[in-house]
Amino acid sequence: MKLRKPAPLHRRLVWWLLGYLALISLAVFSVGNYVHEHAEHSAWRALLNSELDSIVSHIEHEPHYRWQDSDTLRLFTVDDSAEVPPILRTLHPGLHDGVEIAGRASAVMVRDTAGQGRLALVLDINDFHDLEEFATRWVMLASVVMIVVTVVMASFGVSRLVSPLRSLARHIDGLKPGVPGQRVEVDPRGSSELYVIAAALNDYLARNEQFVERERVFISTASHELRTPIAVITGAAELALEQPALPDRARQQMQRVHRTAQGVEQLIQLLLVLAREPARLAALKERIPLDQLVPDIIEDHRHLMGDKDLQIAVQGLANVDIIAPLGVVQAAIGNLLRNAIENSGRGTITINVSDRAVVTLQDPGEGMSPEEIAAVYARMARGDRNGQSGIGLELIARLCEHLGWALTIEQSEPRGTRVILDLSASLPG
Repeated sequence: MKLRKPAPLHRRLVWWLLGYLALISLAVFSVGNYVHEHAEHSAWRALLNSELDSIVSHIEHEPHYRWQDSDTLRLFTVDDSAEVPPILRTLHPGLHDGVEIAGRASAVMVRDTAGQGRLALVLDINDFHDLEEFATRWVMLASVVMIVVTVVMASFGVSRLVSPLRSLARHIDGLKPGVPGQRVEVDPRGSSELYVIAAALNDYLARNEQFVERERVFISTASHELRTPIAVITGAAELALEQPALPDRARQQMQRVHRTAQGVEQLIQLLLVLAREPARLAALKERIPLDQLVPDIIEDHRHLMGDKDLQIAVQGLANVDIIAPLGVVQAAIGNLLRNAIENSGRGTITINVSDRAVVTLQDPGEGMSPEEIAAVYARMARGDRNGQSGIGLELIARLCEHLGWALTIEQSEPRGTRVILDLSASLPG
């Protein structure tokens, strides 16, 4: 599943500000509309009540008084069926806002009187509603313009504010592994927090360079200091084995010394390889015929069986070559074979090499439960050392990471353990 790239910080800030402005505008508009409607309702109530009080007072005290309708204000006696609009008969006493009479919006005050019956004073507010809608449209337009202008200005301001952070991120992204003297710089417009981050990162880079240099010196020194005595031991053993008068028992011991020295040399090479960068392994690679190498590895490890009732059988040996460091391949396969011998008491250890450079070892030991296999995988993932497994499955797991190989451990039926080392990533081409 492809992960979506996260949005830039300045875009998130602008979207947050846009949402905030939209929410504030909606809240202000809603509250303003509520206050306006309430104030308008109160104004119509006060105006119509005052006018209706005056009309009723005049009618009661002046018998000959007659109300004259104006363009905006009309008085109806609801009981008079001749002139009253039908909608007025359905209204209960009180104020009614937004009633449509003769196609125009009106505010109506209905009141029951003792002498005149039910009266309805109608105020034409159609022009006021038109003016109100006009003002509302302009207010909304002004709000939209304000939001757009605010977002544009905020986008520009946030972009300038975040620009030093983007510059710092580009500097960090441009750091290359293994290049000394790299440092990150902060834009002069950057905040004090960015200078703190850059200073901490530059301090880490400086300390990392010192650590890498110490490691390089150690590897170089260890490579010389460890190889020299091993070469002396190997050479001395070879000279001793060339002596025809060497007793058989001594010859066996010298052969064991020679094999052990070669194993230690391979182990040293393996450890030094693991200390290198994966890209540098290319210089150590060579063409290796597995059908010739595997039998040699088997012969080199037969002495480990001692007095055990064990046999090593090659079930399949494909004619396949790989391109990889010779010492690394020898140490990896040899360690798996060593583990199989040490964990088996009797029976046959089978080895198979497929035409895809997949090496399979199956031992007749007690085997491993799924929980134990899971624990081994966890230990390999953490890189923990196991003193009972030669160079350790953990180091082989690291080799697999370096060279693209795969190591699989399975429970075998009816007993034993099957270990599969897939070297197909090192096939030519």
